[in-house]
Formats: sequence, structure tokens, C-alpha cells
Amino acid sequence: MNNRSSKLSIGMALCFETILIYTAIVNVAFRQWKNLSLAMLAVVCLISPFIVTRIANQRNILLPSGFQTIALVFIFFAQFLGEIKNFYVVFWWWDLFLHAIFGSYAVIIALYLIKGIFEKRQEITEQRFRLFAVIVAFSVAIALGTLWEMFEFVGDYLFKTNMVKGGLEDTSMDLLAKIAAAFCTAIFYYFHGSKHKKR
Repeated sequence: MNNRSSKLSIGMALCFETILIYTAIVNVAFRQWKNLSLAMLAVVCLISPFIVTRIANQRNILLPSGFQTIALVFIFFAQFLGEIKNFYVVFWWWDLFLHAIFGSYAVIIALYLIKGIFEKRQEITEQRFRLFAVIVAFSVAIALGTLWEMFEFVGDYLFKTNMVKGGLEDTSMDLLAKIAAAFCTAIFYYFHGSKHKKR
């Protein structure tokens, strides 16, 4: 099992990196420090699909075909077009569009992970199954937390309740707290289970 970097994804990465580096140079010339930091962040983020692919190959995990290409396009659309070129302001639907793409592709990635683990049951190790269980549990916790935030929003919008007291800040802090707690619990479960297995 090997996830390969296609010529298309490598070419796209080089093209996007060139655009971003040029943008960063222009931002330095015009002293646009906010856009400079956004451009440099995007430069770093564009490397992440290749890092994920390398880790997946080391762990013998199959990724969806076109993973790198879609990830590169998403990062470029979100950070360069969205933030630097203000597509979030120019097009009211841009943020919803990107969130929809993320939600859809996240399901595809999850299905590939499940398929890769359960298709060859005889090859499943205890450690690999525990890692899978932790990932699924963490994802479910985030999903349920997000659904609750949507419940609060819909309640406030339709029935004029006051569950979302601090607006965006309240929702963001709630989600961050849930994600942090879910992550810590998942990590504890993974290493606690590994410790018991060794005994």
C-alpha cells in the first residue's frame, strides 16, 4: 500500500508556493504585515498534505485518490483567495462553500480509514485498532459538540431563546473546550490502553 505524490499535485504545490512567495514579497514592499503573515502561514500549510501522505505510507494507511490535490486546492482557496484576496467578503457564500467541501471530503477520508482497517481483519493489531477507536471517538465527540452548538443557534434564531450568550466568542470557546477535553481524553485512553496491554 503506497500513496504516491502525483505530478499534478507537485506541480500545483510549486505553482501555489510561487504565487504565495511573490505575494509575501509584495506585502513586504508595501508593509502589509497582516497579509504577509497570512501568506507565510499558507506557504507552510501547503506542505502539510505531503507530510500526511508520508505518515500514511509509514503507517500503511490508504488515502483517497486525489487527496493531495484536493487538500492543496482547499488550502489555497481558504487562505490565499479567502483571506488575502478577501473572497470571504466579496462572495457571501465562499465560507459556506469551503465548509461544505471540508465536510464532504472528511467523510470520504473517514470511510477510507475504516475500509483500510476492517478490509483485512486478520492484519489488525491491538495497537492499530485502539488508534482507530480513539480517532472515531474523538471525531464523534467533536460532531456531537458541534450539533449541540447548532441546536443552541437554531433555538435562539427560531424561538428567541438566549443559549448563545456571547455570540461567536461563546460558540468558539465552547467548541475549543470540547475539542481540548475530547483530545486529552482520547490521548489518555490510547496510552492507558497501551500500558495495560504491555502488562
